[in-house]
Amino acid sequence: MALLSRALRTAIARPRRSPCPDLQLRPLTGAAGPTAEKSVPYQRTLKAARDPAAAHGPTRPLPSTASVVVIGGGSLGCQTLYHLAKLGVGGAVLLERERLTSGTTWHTAGLLWQLRPSDVEVELLAHTRRVVSRDLEEETGLHAGWIQNGGLFIASNRQRLDEYKRLMTLGKSYGVESHVLSPAETKALYPLMNVDDLYGTLYVPHDGTMDPAGTCTALARAATARGAQVIENCPVTGIRVRTDDFGVRRVAAVETEHGSIQTPCVVNCAGVWAGAVGHMAGVKVPLVAMHHAYVVTERIEGIQNMPNVRDHDASVYLRLQGDALSVGGYECNPIFWDEVSDKFAFGLFDLDWDVFTQHIEGAINRVPVLEKTGVKSTVCGPESFTPDHKPLMGEAPELRGFFLGCGFNSAGMMLGGGCGQELAHWIVHGRPEKDMYGYDIRRFPRSLTDHGRWVRERSHEAYAKNYSVVFPHDEPLAGRNMRRDPLHEELLRQGCVFQERHGWERPGWFNLHGPAPVLDYDYYGAYGREEHQDYTYRQLLAAEYTFSFPPHHDVIKKECLACRGAAAVFDMSYFGKFYLVGLDARKAADWLFSADVSRSPGSTVYTCMLNHRGGTESDLTVSRLAPGPPIPPLAPAFEGDGYYLAVGGAVAQHSWSHITTVLQDKGLRCQLIDCSEDLGMISIQGPASRAILQEVLDADLSNEAFPFSTHKLVRAAGHLVRAVRLSFVGELGWELHAPRASCMSVYRAVMAAGAKLGLVNAGYRDIDPLSIEKGYRHWHVDLRPDDSPLEVGLAFTCKLKSSIPFLGREALERQRATGLPWRLVCFTLEEKVPLFGL
Repeated sequence: MALLSRALRTAIARPRRSPCPDLQLRPLTGAAGPTAEKSVPYQRTLKAARDPAAAHGPTRPLPSTASVVVIGGGSLGCQTLYHLAKLGVGGAVLLERERLTSGTTWHTAGLLWQLRPSDVEVELLAHTRRVVSRDLEEETGLHAGWIQNGGLFIASNRQRLDEYKRLMTLGKSYGVESHVLSPAETKALYPLMNVDDLYGTLYVPHDGTMDPAGTCTALARAATARGAQVIENCPVTGIRVRTDDFGVRRVAAVETEHGSIQTPCVVNCAGVWAGAVGHMAGVKVPLVAMHHAYVVTERIEGIQNMPNVRDHDASVYLRLQGDALSVGGYECNPIFWDEVSDKFAFGLFDLDWDVFTQHIEGAINRVPVLEKTGVKSTVCGPESFTPDHKPLMGEAPELRGFFLGCGFNSAGMMLGGGCGQELAHWIVHGRPEKDMYGYDIRRFPRSLTDHGRWVRERSHEAYAKNYSVVFPHDEPLAGRNMRRDPLHEELLRQGCVFQERHGWERPGWFNLHGPAPVLDYDYYGAYGREEHQDYTYRQLLAAEYTFSFPPHHDVIKKECLACRGAAAVFDMSYFGKFYLVGLDARKAADWLFSADVSRSPGSTVYTCMLNHRGGTESDLTVSRLAPGPPIPPLAPAFEGDGYYLAVGGAVAQHSWSHITTVLQDKGLRCQLIDCSEDLGMISIQGPASRAILQEVLDADLSNEAFPFSTHKLVRAAGHLVRAVRLSFVGELGWELHAPRASCMSVYRAVMAAGAKLGLVNAGYRDIDPLSIEKGYRHWHVDLRPDDSPLEVGLAFTCKLKSSIPFLGREALERQRATGLPWRLVCFTLEEKVPLFGL
């Protein structure tokens, strides 16, 4: 019998080496540490239920057609099929290459924690809990394997306890019972726990665990009872695609070794194998496969009925397994599974104790009896992980009718019910019920989804930091410097501390003590990499790890006050910049945008784009273009009408995909042109902005000659630019949209003209407080796809007084008639405390 303490001593005594020296899959070293049986801790798996005679063909004949084909019979596939059936979708089919759960679901730990630092995720988890703890048994008579033993989050420092208090407050809003316990109260609840080093714990009595086989069996039975079909032993070999009359690629059929199924809709729930399924359809799926492990102990006296434990600071979890514990966690050096085998089913890897040992010390510290407890079995299987540790969901931008439900970062059981329901709504109604932007595949720029280094680095860092405190101003160190604007090097030289948003480096604030470059990713010293020493950027980030004001708060304050008192220049080149042009461009603009943007050429309008439920998909500015000779990239050639769109860079891909989908669905004859990389954007804001720019631009900037919400082509320091008079901080200001090659000259001319008037550099850390002071809204912080403009004080962006139809209008009119269920309001506090979103 192997002891956990022996594993720890063996690892300490052995000469240290990098567990993954070259980031490639290497021979595992299970023999180097304590030996233990490889098996999952569940009494029943569907592997044992296999019929060998049926292994050579599908478990039932394939239909010739299907309304929806779900690929993959794990947690997400079964939940999606179940919820499609509950929505009344007839003729839905699930195809599984082997048996249900055989990929990654069968070996999952099956934990369900109800509290996460996102209101949407709290609701998704609540729905999963309802499905597995109540609905399935009521519908099928089968017990899905739900065990409610509670959950306990460990806080061994003050910051962690503050985070838990925030979680408790969020949970109260959604009816999740939780309690912050003192160390003594924690000891009374969990007598075997060491509490000497604790600040407190967060106890959630209605957390619990799920059984993979029981849950998926019950889901399949409930779905088939409503007319869905589940076909096992039927590997998918291809996705057939057609091109419609408008040149749009659409799903046509799913091909298998045993025939094809014609269908307009495919859902990729293939987990670790989702990338291969996406490749069949020409769809990029940004995920990586890694080994993820836990060990199951021998019997522990007194552990029965104890809650599951998550010790975030030790990066370890302890799951109750009858009269034993499963011990697992997230290490800084996970093993990548680069050559994913399509034959892998109900399989486990040998556990690499060199990698896993880092969890043992934390587990023994928390529950000391583990030091003398044997290891009954090891469970090391593949899981899929994504660049931001969020799932990949929604319709792929490359292929209409191809949906993703994958990349769940080992949380597929926990999030499966809520995400399966949202995915079903997405398929049936064209969008989910909740705000799923954080999970939408369209959040990633297409230039990054197929960039191997970016996907790998970001997925590694997200995995390694999974249990880290979620601080408001943290930034990734991985996958940086992928997209840099024309001013990047100049601003870096002046001390700019950059933020990263979907590949773009954008200015955050300006360090007074010199440059703080972002260096190549060092994997935190894992895999034999040398960890960066005296890394200024990382040191500045570490100072941000607080829920109070960071040390450089006064620096940001001075930048803000300079904007209020004189002027500040903001490099906003990372904004998405699109042209909407063509014969049907006006029809498209009338339908897409909530405001009336079809005013005279030279006008610029702030507007929203809505969905059919009246929720806000994006906010942006739309400038009407005058016909004339093309001046690339400032003015494209077009027939009919033309509009110039500027949208926040963090949501540019989402906005692009939304517009494209609407144009395709309406069959409109117009073109959407992306010039984001070709144009820079320099914004000068503040009461001195007119005086500064009057020295740089060859145009009259008076109110009469250049009114608010208008734009003109002008020359700045000899370069042709599009000047737009707008404000996002509530001060006089202009944006200069300049060709990439002109940006540096224009910026230097502006800075020279503003030197005597107090002009300073500023960044996005200034935009937040400046705009909040004026009550301006930030998309996905103050308004989201589940908020209407009426609820957040943006009714002025909606042309409801006109007779012009627009997407979402009917929903807004219904809401206006029945009254608003809530409103976003602003408060001013006398006490100086930092406030954050949600």
